[in-house]
Amino acid sequence: MKVHTVGIIMNGVTGRMGTNQHLLRSIAKIISQGGVKINTGEVIMPDPVLVGRNTSKLEELCRLSGVQKMTTNVDEALADPHNIIYFDSQTTGRRAEGVRKAVKAGKHIYCEKPIAVDTATALELHKLCTEAGLKNGVVQDKLWLPGIVKLRRLIQNDFFGKILSVRGEFGYWVFEGHSIPAQRPSWNYRKEDDGGIIVDMLCHWRYILDHIFGKVRAVSCLGATHIPERVDEQGRVYTCTADDAAYATFELEGGVIAHFNSSWAVRVRRDDLLTLQVDGTKGSAVAGLRECYIQHYGNTPKPVWNPDTEQTIKFFEGWSKVPDQEVYDNAFKVQWELFLKHVVNNEPFPWNLKEGAKGVQLAEKGIESWEKKCWVDIPSI
Repeated sequence: MKVHTVGIIMNGVTGRMGTNQHLLRSIAKIISQGGVKINTGEVIMPDPVLVGRNTSKLEELCRLSGVQKMTTNVDEALADPHNIIYFDSQTTGRRAEGVRKAVKAGKHIYCEKPIAVDTATALELHKLCTEAGLKNGVVQDKLWLPGIVKLRRLIQNDFFGKILSVRGEFGYWVFEGHSIPAQRPSWNYRKEDDGGIIVDMLCHWRYILDHIFGKVRAVSCLGATHIPERVDEQGRVYTCTADDAAYATFELEGGVIAHFNSSWAVRVRRDDLLTLQVDGTKGSAVAGLRECYIQHYGNTPKPVWNPDTEQTIKFFEGWSKVPDQEVYDNAFKVQWELFLKHVVNNEPFPWNLKEGAKGVQLAEKGIESWEKKCWVDIPSI
């Protein structure tokens, strides 16, 4: 068996996403399963070095994951020729500097989204990688969620006919911290620290819409800061300067209309924290993170509006659950495996930093729409 051992610099892994999704549920799982299989005689084995600013946190992560290598000196990790991939899950404002240094050191780049704080910087990072001949990618995890995969399969089988609209509901109540501790970091609610739900979530909606339903052509977005004051990790009260809710409508190529409500100040009464309802001429579907429910044209009830009598139709009963027809792995892990195959075996990987720049662009245009209170076109990148 030929083993391709791949050194990976994992910078910012002490953060929530870096720890849970990228280290414990992706890289550590890949190592424990015996690597990524290329063919019957070859596998790719990740060999990560954990990078962060807090030694005690790094030591704990090594204990939890079984990873042996750690450092607080990213330059030391970049100088090691064994490490050929640089992964960045730091806060957004630190990402560009980290990627620039890694490109200069000749490392392939894989990073969390948003890849930068503005579109110009995001495109610069992609250009640097391209000119240096380095492979690069951005995390676009929701494309591999079971519910989204089921939607894509329905489209492939022409279940919907002509798709008319997509309606997304995302969010949950993030506690303010006065009595119950918040379940998200405080920087999310400070604009000066690159926080805000528009910057965070419109990047996700861009790749979902572009890759599944149609290219985004225009946006109308209204942001809001519903909760003006919160308590940080040290128990200090602070003023929220970033948006915690966004109400956005998108025009897509082909005439599809999409609308997404995103909020950290909403209580959930739906199937999941994220649900997408897709309506078409032949049928509709509602997908969550894992499950998907469908209603075909032939099963569509015929309600009549009459508010003076009790509704006799049990609308939830008219939907059927899509069965699990394939194996669904962790979405982050699936994309990690694809990127490792891309680096080692040159397999296709279309989710590069240019795709990440498109997400940053949509967030910027969403904020512009909010400020101008108008529709904003999305130029091609």
